Amino acid sequence: MPREITAFSNPLVKYARELRDKRHRRGARQFMAEGLRILTEARETGRLPRILFYAAGNADHPLVHALSIDVEMAGGESIQTTPDILSKLSGKDNPQAVVGVFDEFDRTLADLDRTTAKIWLVAERLRDPGNLGTILRTADAVGAGGLILIGECVDPFSVEAVRASMGALFTIPVVRSEWAPFLGWLREGPGQLVGLSLDTEHDYRAARYATPTFLLTGNEAQGMPADYAAACDLLVKIPMLGKADSLNAAVATAVMAYEVLAQHG
Repeated sequence: MPREITAFSNPLVKYARELRDKRHRRGARQFMAEGLRILTEARETGRLPRILFYAAGNADHPLVHALSIDVEMAGGESIQTTPDILSKLSGKDNPQAVVGVFDEFDRTLADLDRTTAKIWLVAERLRDPGNLGTILRTADAVGAGGLILIGECVDPFSVEAVRASMGALFTIPVVRSEWAPFLGWLREGPGQLVGLSLDTEHDYRAARYATPTFLLTGNEAQGMPADYAAACDLLVKIPMLGKADSLNAAVATAVMAYEVLAQHG
């Protein structure tokens, strides 16, 4: 049966709230996700929260009820609480109906099967959680096999990144790697590494993409290092017709991904 918690001082409330902090999140290897849609999508992929918080007023909602039962059957805790506590957990004045505490699920390059998809996304030193979340949504939309994060990227399990991914964190494999191991893994099998760059004459629409295509997006402010660009099989650029000198990293990734998708059919 669900527990009821109404006190801000409850240890579970404090614990979940602390997961908003990177240091506590890494120590616990757990993270928070909010929203009935996101938690339902996670449930459909086989991932259930260890702790489920939901407002008592939503207890009879069929999706909340199903989540609560599945969490308890899996050995987790289902907790009825107040909108004020949900607001404290989420950091928002208009909190979602449910908040879940999940175990992190890191993958490695060895877990990836490059033959399962024609497109893979690679991001190097990505710093903005909104960009990471949007790239994950793009990966889901184009049927990408996964997202590989190179170097010191923003934490994909941060509250902001999870929120921006709109559930794609649960549907798209995410791997964190350094450059050398990634490049070594890539060259062990088929795969064309395509870099987005301003220092090339190759228009992204005129280029031809091999299968599988690994699209590499560099750091938002600095782009990719010269040695990374040199390692690419192909560098392409998106023409800029106005005064702006570049597109947002997530937007550029989406434009490129859909061009690759169109070519692969």
